Amino acid sequence: MADHGGPNVLVAGASGYAGALAARLVDRHPRFELAAITSRSDAGRRLDELYPHHRVPLVMDAFDVEHHGHVDAAIVAYPHGAAAPVVQELHDRGVKVVDLSADFRLTDPEVYAEWYGEHGAPNLFGHAVYGLPELYRDRLAGAHLVAGPGCYPTAAILGLAPLARAGLIADLVIDAKSGVSGAGRAATQATHFVTVDENMKAYKVAAHRHAPEIDQELGRLGAEVRCLFTPHLIPLDQGELVSSYVTPPRAVAQAELDDLFREAYEDEPFVELTSTPPGVRDVRETNYCRIQAVADERTGKLLVFSVIDNLWKGTASQAIQNLNLMFGFDETEGLL
Repeated sequence: MADHGGPNVLVAGASGYAGALAARLVDRHPRFELAAITSRSDAGRRLDELYPHHRVPLVMDAFDVEHHGHVDAAIVAYPHGAAAPVVQELHDRGVKVVDLSADFRLTDPEVYAEWYGEHGAPNLFGHAVYGLPELYRDRLAGAHLVAGPGCYPTAAILGLAPLARAGLIADLVIDAKSGVSGAGRAATQATHFVTVDENMKAYKVAAHRHAPEIDQELGRLGAEVRCLFTPHLIPLDQGELVSSYVTPPRAVAQAELDDLFREAYEDEPFVELTSTPPGVRDVRETNYCRIQAVADERTGKLLVFSVIDNLWKGTASQAIQNLNLMFGFDETEGLL
């Protein structure tokens, strides 16, 4: 590892897919210094033994705030519930934190309790900046606590934000498909190959926790709507396609749709607009979101297709984009 002399960063939960990638991206970043990595299940192992392709030659420790709380920043890649107490301990030490769990994404405590149960750091609840730079760039600059969005909400909200701002969402159906890594390392290891190979199925039907997160963020943009959100598991290791079917309150022509999306994203470094349906290979192992928006004259519907790499823009590389903004760096550093 090169000593850049920049902010020291801890990655807590580096043995999971997102945490391991975050450690790799910090380790190769031109400004940040990877100070330490921790794991709840693999303490004592080297990360490049667990994930040789990331080539991070550090040993994972068990998290101890007395030992690990002296860094400038941390990426916490723990599951919901387990993350909040760690975030609290680090925050109390003045550490800037990007949390990749769902613990700080929602702003309504009653909604959180309904979907996740009791919160592990109630005095911090509602204090995080939602970590979608394309919407909250100004608030992320200098932020001390950032809630990394879920992967499905990242793709869905980026695809729908221009319509929400313009008041063009009267009803919304989201059909989402993700590679198996989106379920996390533990769930993926427990899933037999024969159940996912040459197979595709919906899961958590009418009960996925990302639905209220999408509703919340679209509501902030002016679209008071409850989305019908259905995710599907597909036989890929990583990659995500979100297909959104919008009923607008009035007729919308393709030219107007093109203008809305161009105005929203022409200056965004990590959003690409395309006139053809995007595929997940287009954005694999990048921080890009690629979007196509189509006005269907026959039905009057608006169709929006968004693709991301669920482990990159959906989680780990977006965390780096957020860290860049939090420290006043160019948000593209270490990501192009």
